[in-house]
Amino acid sequence: MDKILVGLKRAVDYNVRIQVKSDGSGVETDGVKMSINPFDEIALEEALRIRERGEASEVIVVSIGSSESQQQLRTGLAMGADRAILVESGDVPDTLSIARVFKELVDRESAELVILGKQAIDDDNSQAGQMLAAIWERPQATFASEVVLDGDKARVTREVDSGLETLEIDLPAVITVDLRLNEPRYVKLPDIMKAKKKPLETIAIGDLGIEAGPRLEETAFEPPAGRQKGIMVDDVAGLVAAIKDKGLV
Repeated sequence: MDKILVGLKRAVDYNVRIQVKSDGSGVETDGVKMSINPFDEIALEEALRIRERGEASEVIVVSIGSSESQQQLRTGLAMGADRAILVESGDVPDTLSIARVFKELVDRESAELVILGKQAIDDDNSQAGQMLAAIWERPQATFASEVVLDGDKARVTREVDSGLETLEIDLPAVITVDLRLNEPRYVKLPDIMKAKKKPLETIAIGDLGIEAGPRLEETAFEPPAGRQKGIMVDDVAGLVAAIKDKGLV
């Protein structure tokens, strides 16, 4: 295999407590730590391990968004990716446009495997990989907890409601990854310095023939309702009485 494409989305760090803007127009991001979407970080780690086993020659990380996404791409390069592509867009594209961007890059780079996180922790859509496979007309294996390559095939163990399912798919293909696939490596300072010299290409989304801008309009945001204070009881009889008062039994 020659090339693997990996998507890296810029998202609010998972350790940050999300705050809705006072006017309800969105999520507060000013001064908030931004990181690589955790599922995408796992996808990159898997691609790097495939390359290190000699089963691929190049790992290319891709991000779609503003110029600020260069930060996440540089982190991906520090982890070990060979080069990066930023598809610059003023507005955050809808999921179908994101899939079309990856299809254009797949054709341009002649990539044989695209590995994505199963979802982003900000919108939780879990759609990009499936849409890419559809418009690329190639096999897909989602929610992967194990990936084994064998020539022009991939054997993927995926998590389903009833347990584990193993699929064998032909390459080229799209794979989306789950949390238990691997643990991403720690980025060291020398790797960060080396990443500054690695190539990072910027492409305007319009240059790929894709119209920027969301197809869905987000009209309002609001935080979830606060939890009600619990009730303290002295004994089992008090617990039963409290449950009966709420009409639960």
